[in-house]
Amino acid sequence: MRIERLKAFALVRPQREFRRTSRLRQLYLVLRSAFLWTVSILHFFPVCTFLVLLGMFVDPRKNDRPQRWFFRNVLRLAGVRFQVRYAPGFDPTRTSIFVCNHVNIFDAFVIYSAIPQFVRGLELETHFKIPAYGWMMKRFGNIPVPKDSNNPAAFRRLLRRAKQALDDGISLIIFAEGTRTRTGRVGPFQRGAFVLAQYTGYPIVPMSIVGSYEFHRTGSWMLYPSTITVYIHDTIETKGMRKEDIDALMERVHRIVAEPVERALAQREGTLEMSRASWSAAASRRH
Repeated sequence: MRIERLKAFALVRPQREFRRTSRLRQLYLVLRSAFLWTVSILHFFPVCTFLVLLGMFVDPRKNDRPQRWFFRNVLRLAGVRFQVRYAPGFDPTRTSIFVCNHVNIFDAFVIYSAIPQFVRGLELETHFKIPAYGWMMKRFGNIPVPKDSNNPAAFRRLLRRAKQALDDGISLIIFAEGTRTRTGRVGPFQRGAFVLAQYTGYPIVPMSIVGSYEFHRTGSWMLYPSTITVYIHDTIETKGMRKEDIDALMERVHRIVAEPVERALAQREGTLEMSRASWSAAASRRH
């Protein structure tokens, strides 16, 4: 009877140790996230206010360096390890349309820290009507997007605004999915970015954000330890493309953007499977 109890205890003990370790790990992550958010907020508002005031008197294109310093520090203070990998065919000197996957609210900081040239994004037109904030977005050069972009007249107005920015030497970043991922995978693209590229003839640069989904997920406040790697792929020429080429271009860019993301997810799932197998093997040896 005593031997049976000892066997039962030997079976249960590793599971208890595992649950205890998991709870301690979860507590550490919660405390870590609370600390990082506190530090980040204390840094964000004073520095952001200073940059806005600076932007009132100095053209944002002439004070790009402090903006980059600020965006990179936001990532540092959030506990992110950050790296960028540039493809040999990427031309950093050309005004381009960057097409990127959309992960979470940190994407703007990630993108601005990775792209080595002056770049701006698209933002809902209604945001430009918000007092102070709307003025700031206009001053910093973001492009207003009509709420009803399915309206042909509104979409043509958007194309003209975007072309004017590109002609002025401002590269644009576009999240072609139109929404943030809920699974970590790259969702279907919408055609707008590719219609713009065909219309203007400016090149497209596919861009992949990897590791950000493991760092922070939409709907959660947790900030997990993670390394974010940005892949900036080869520049794709669009000059001379026809309207009939838009769908093929969109599929090509989606494939390029999604490939590093899918590879990282597969590696992560493989690592989790190995961890589960190691845990099962260790538990069996203890028995």
